[in-house]
Amino acid sequence: MSELLIKPKPDNKTYHSLTSEQAGWTYLNFEAKVLEVDEQILGNTAEYEYCIVLLSGNFKVEAAGQTWETKNGRKNVFSGIGHAMYLSRNTAFTLTAQSPGTDIAICWVASDEDHLPRMKRPEEAAIEYRGGDNANRQINSLLEPGFDCHKIVCVEVYTPSGNWSSFPAHKHDERKVDADGNLIEANLEEIYFYKIDKPQGYAIQQVYTEDRSLDEIVRVKNNEAVLVPKGYHPVVAGHGYNVYYLNFLAGSDQSLANTSDPDHDWIYGSWKGSDPRLPIVTAEMNG
Repeated sequence: MSELLIKPKPDNKTYHSLTSEQAGWTYLNFEAKVLEVDEQILGNTAEYEYCIVLLSGNFKVEAAGQTWETKNGRKNVFSGIGHAMYLSRNTAFTLTAQSPGTDIAICWVASDEDHLPRMKRPEEAAIEYRGGDNANRQINSLLEPGFDCHKIVCVEVYTPSGNWSSFPAHKHDERKVDADGNLIEANLEEIYFYKIDKPQGYAIQQVYTEDRSLDEIVRVKNNEAVLVPKGYHPVVAGHGYNVYYLNFLAGSDQSLANTSDPDHDWIYGSWKGSDPRLPIVTAEMNG
């Protein structure tokens, strides 16, 4: 099995728990867990900034003398857009589940900056459609580039059955600027965390570098995750199965600046149309 593929822990309410040390990189720490009604997480962010994404259910967060409640959470990732709770470093917090089987994903990254806590709500998430034809997909911005935080970027991506995603392939593994000092590629670590709309469904993801020192193809099922430490990383949704993945990224810049695989640059602008199945989810579906 690929070392990039992370399988969930069976019969464990915390079904993912991955530190940056375990991943073999610098920035990203990741957890996914299911909470029952009134179950709480009492924590302190310490020297980390946090992003908590609601996958299903509802929760309440109390921190910094304020209270945020999701209220219009989704039944699952295919029935609405996610809430994202951002917490800065050195913040004591209490998260309380308000629905049975509240499913959450958490990312934390070391930070030496202070930012305001904020809940990004579904109606605030910008929806973007990238690509075309059978490479069309939907991207919902949760903690987008420019969000008031230090390093974390978080988006959720919906790829219709049979479509390609993160394609043409791109990478973000070295920091590059142009002659005017503008950022053209960031050096980022990335996690792809998957949900599939049917239990037997799957996606296929490739992770490869130009010199093929890394060149892996993994078959990914529901609740599995793929680590992208470097290289290009396209995805295809298995025919018959809509695929969701949650991306957490962090690294040199709070940015999604990337470089595409020059072998496939010709595909840009070649599309004839858009996929009528998009959008797969909207904020109006929430609740």
